[in-house]
Amino acid sequence: MALNASTTLPYDARTVTDTFANEDFLRSVSEHVGGSLVSVTVDGDTAGAFVLTAVRTLPTDRLPDIAKKFVGATLTVTQKENWAAPAADGSREASIDLSVGGVPLKVNATQRLVAVGEGTRVDVDGKVSSSIPFLGDKIAKQAEPMIGKALTIQAGQAGKWIESRKA
Repeated sequence: MALNASTTLPYDARTVTDTFANEDFLRSVSEHVGGSLVSVTVDGDTAGAFVLTAVRTLPTDRLPDIAKKFVGATLTVTQKENWAAPAADGSREASIDLSVGGVPLKVNATQRLVAVGEGTRVDVDGKVSSSIPFLGDKIAKQAEPMIGKALTIQAGQAGKWIESRKA
């Protein structure tokens, strides 16, 4: 299933990148959706190419009842982001791989931070897939809106987070 989301923030791409890689921000977003941040590692300097890996536990209360029977009350989600060095205008791109522990669900996406005027547009394009025979497409179709919403929430929370740090 296709995954697309876009949000514009009134901050430069460097500020947005540093926010997305900030452990306190990642913890805040995890808690905002009722989960918790288990671990985060940033391999490299965010001024150039780097790899971010975040592991979260998230509640399953918004999943269909049949899914909750299989996965329990929480899911462990691992998100790995391979960030390229910024372009001359500050724009940058990351490949995102998201996996859910114990569930054959995968997300492969590209996140772009595009310099627009005085701000940054955050675009996410990707694919949600499941390898369960006969049910995989149905599971991916149900997961796609939730994953898209989660990525949109992260971008929206980034704006609030940055603004709260300016005060």
